[in-house]
Amino acid sequence: MGFSCETITDPDAGRDRILERRHGVIETIGGELGAIYFRPWPKLISLPEVWPLGSRYHARGDRDHCLLYYNQPRRMPNFLALRYIVSTSGTSYRTFRAALAVLDRIAELKQIDAIVCDAANTRLSDRLMSRLGWEPLKPDRWHRNFVRRFYGVYPRASCSQ
Repeated sequence: MGFSCETITDPDAGRDRILERRHGVIETIGGELGAIYFRPWPKLISLPEVWPLGSRYHARGDRDHCLLYYNQPRRMPNFLALRYIVSTSGTSYRTFRAALAVLDRIAELKQIDAIVCDAANTRLSDRLMSRLGWEPLKPDRWHRNFVRRFYGVYPRASCSQ
């Protein structure tokens, strides 16, 4: 990662930093947590959104590598926004799930009520989102918004699922 920001490798040991920081990137490699990088600014836009690369876009880099960008909006401190997920070619489902499990753990540490996302990639089907615990939020012509609600009940899954 090219961030010059703070990094932690254990969510429980870095609990205080997780509670303080609003913007981060979860990196998983080979189905395991690599690190959580904290950013001073939120993830707002990505290359595939600006330059039409198509639905087959994958980042360059080592195989089986996933980055998940999240924000905690100031106006809604009880929510997290899953802003973007980037995977390299050959990323396994296990690595993808590990990133989501770490996000759930961050939500639990922060006592977040819900995580919201806009599933722009058509490979994220409504059926898959439902299996992962996400519900459709608000029907919209151009966006597929989903929410994963907790309200104090968090999944007890390992971060290396």
